[in-house]
Amino acid sequence: MLGEFTSMNTIYSVLPDFAPRPIGWGTYASDPECHFYLATFHEMTEELPDINAFAWKVAELHMKSESPNGKFGFPVTTFSGNAPQDNSWTDSWEAFFTQAVIRMLSLEEESQGSSDEMKKLGEALVKMVIPRLLRPMEINGRKLKPCLVHGDLWYGNACTDLKTNSPIIFDACSFYGHHECESIDHFGRDRRWSIFPAFNAPSLVN
Repeated sequence: MLGEFTSMNTIYSVLPDFAPRPIGWGTYASDPECHFYLATFHEMTEELPDINAFAWKVAELHMKSESPNGKFGFPVTTFSGNAPQDNSWTDSWEAFFTQAVIRMLSLEEESQGSSDEMKKLGEALVKMVIPRLLRPMEINGRKLKPCLVHGDLWYGNACTDLKTNSPIIFDACSFYGHHECESIDHFGRDRRWSIFPAFNAPSLVN
């Protein structure tokens, strides 16, 4: 709940018209294993928000947000479902993405057991694939701006606010990372949202 509250509070501080206002979080006095998170109530439709309006708001969030220390990461642990994310601060996107993949591989091994094949594939991914794909974006004078991302953006975590008829997002697992993280279909969900049209707008994305 701390991760949820901090994520949504950070998003709200950047774009208050794009998220419910977080009120607080805590633990039940009568049950230390039961926790809660409170935010302002919004009547929402069950339909997907307008994809163009939604994509523009996501791009605006990325452009207006600033990492508090100029690094990639997040000040608290967040959870994708029940999986804790490694949000340790790093100086490069490659380093942050690498530690995130290592965490996922570790959680997979804990859940499914050890696999020699998976270990070999994981080592190749971390040592060869990730550096080859990500390192060129941050060498020879090229830099990436750490942007605030929702972190678990799929159609189940976004709706249309009935009062404003505007897109609204919730249930975040945020961190400061590469803006294109939001366009990755992380968990094989509905691919209608795997690529957002506004990400091609040069006025919004560096």
